[in-house]
Amino acid sequence: MEQLQYRFLILAVIAVIFMTGIGIMIAEQSTIGTIACVIGLLVTMGYGFATKRKLRKG
Repeated sequence: MEQLQYRFLILAVIAVIFMTGIGIMIAEQSTIGTIACVIGLLVTMGYGFATKRKLRKG
């Protein structure tokens, strides 16, 4: 069994929090909050994918 990689687990949890935040901000009709959550999600997922790619190459 492969060892659990906590770095990616934490990134996945943060991404889910941002996705939930997007839904909450849309329900609250907060444009700024929605945009902030979308940007946070993109940054978090982008960092996770970039890190994964670096691990596969190196």
